[in-house]
Amino acid sequence: MKKLLPPFLFLLAILLLIGARYVWPQSNLIPPPWHWLGLLLIVAGLVVGIPAANRFHRIGTNIRTFNEPGQLVTEGAFRYTRNPMYLGFSLMLLGLAIVFPILTSFIVVVAFVVITDRWYIRFEEAAMERKFGDAYREYKSRVRRWL
Repeated sequence: MKKLLPPFLFLLAILLLIGARYVWPQSNLIPPPWHWLGLLLIVAGLVVGIPAANRFHRIGTNIRTFNEPGQLVTEGAFRYTRNPMYLGFSLMLLGLAIVFPILTSFIVVVAFVVITDRWYIRFEEAAMERKFGDAYREYKSRVRRWL
């Protein structure tokens, strides 16, 4: 599973979400034009995720999930969520699920969130705790994992 990095899982989820609409035609759960409200969540995901990724690049810390963490980042969106990039991915997928509102789309979103939470985030949290100790535990006690 270490070879399936979060951006690739995100892209796979997008392909599954969109592809399911054509492979397994289902009735829309959200009627037009309301399904276009999903675009707001896509934009929200971009607004949350991109600046967080840029912050990692700007300070030169590791962004790859299975490599050792470089620095403990607590500024910007990290003041409100410990995982703004994963939150951004999840919001964008939920937005797409609303734009393509079939049951399978929402199942893909739930699967993405569960895999992200149970596999990637748990791995990263353990690595952060090993490297940063009490500083990370204090940060973890005041900032929620998702929201």
